[in-house]
Amino acid sequence: MVGTIRFPNLGITLTNVIKTFRIGKLSIACYGVVLAVAMMTGLLLVMRVARETGQKEEDYFDLGVIAILVAVICARIYYVVFSWDYYSTHIAEIFNLRKGGLAIYGGVAGGVIAVAVFCRVRKLNCLRALDTASVGLVWGQMLGRWGNFFNREAFGDYTDNLLAMQLPVSDVRASEITDVMRAHLQTIDGVEYIQVHPTFLYESLWNLGVLVILLLVTRRMAGNGSHVNPGAERPQPRKQPGAERPQTERPQAGTVFLLYLLLYGLGRFWIEGLRTDQLILFGTGLPVSQLLSGILVAASLGILLFRFWAGRRNSHAGGS
Repeated sequence: MVGTIRFPNLGITLTNVIKTFRIGKLSIACYGVVLAVAMMTGLLLVMRVARETGQKEEDYFDLGVIAILVAVICARIYYVVFSWDYYSTHIAEIFNLRKGGLAIYGGVAGGVIAVAVFCRVRKLNCLRALDTASVGLVWGQMLGRWGNFFNREAFGDYTDNLLAMQLPVSDVRASEITDVMRAHLQTIDGVEYIQVHPTFLYESLWNLGVLVILLLVTRRMAGNGSHVNPGAERPQPRKQPGAERPQTERPQAGTVFLLYLLLYGLGRFWIEGLRTDQLILFGTGLPVSQLLSGILVAASLGILLFRFWAGRRNSHAGGS
C-alpha cells in the first residue's frame, strides 16, 4: 500500500511511513524535522568537541547558528542553480523546502565561508575551527540523509542486493524511475513497487565510519596538545636516564577537515554514481556532485601527502 517501504532481502516491511504530520492546522514535513534534529545535535556535538579540546563552547554556539543559516541558504542556491530547467518555470517553488532540494556541497561551501569570516572577526584559528566543525558536519549529514528516506528520494537504480529497497511507484517522482526499474516492477497486494539502491542508507552508514575516524583523530590531537589552548600549562613527563622515546608525529590543524573532505568525497563519488536524481553540470552530462567529489578527494589527498612528506623531512632534519 501507499506509505509502505520494504526491504525484501532483509525481510523488513515498514507500513504507514508518513511524509508529513499535522499539529492543529499546521502541516509539518518529516524531512524538515529530521534536518532540524540533525543540525541541532550536530551543533551540540561540536560544542562538546570544543570543550574537550580546550576551546570556548560559546564561540562554537555563535558560529554554529550563523553557519547553519548560511549553509542552508547556500545548499538551496546550489540545488536550484543546477536544477534551473525546472525552477525557471516554477519560480514560486524556489522557496519551498518542504519537498527537499538541499545540496550538501552547497551547504559545505557556505559553512566554510561562514567559518572563515567568523574566525577573522573573532580572531580564532580558522583551521582549528574547521577541524572542530567537521565532526558535527558529518554527524549532521549522517542523520540528515534519513530525511531522504521519509521523502522517498535520493535512491539509486534497480538492485537485488541485500539492502535493496522497494517503494510504491505512486510515492516517488516519475522522472526518477528509469527503464531498468520499470522492467523490474513488482506488484504486491495490488500496488506496484520499484526496487532500488537505498543510497541514502549507504551514505548514512559511510558517514558513520567517517565520523568514527574523525573522532579518533580529534582525540589524538587533543591528547598531544595540538588543539589545547596555547596558554595552558601542561605537565611534562619526567625523562628516565638513557630512555629516549621517539616522538609521534602530531596531526596539524586542518587535518581533520582534510580527512573529512577526502573520506566523505570518496563515499560520495561512489554513491553519486548510483543515484537517479543527479544534478548535471551544464552542457556536459556529468553529475556535478560526483565531479566535485573527485576534485576534493584529489586536492585533500595531495595536501595531506604533502604535509606528511614535509613533516617527515623536517623530522629527519631536526634529528640529524
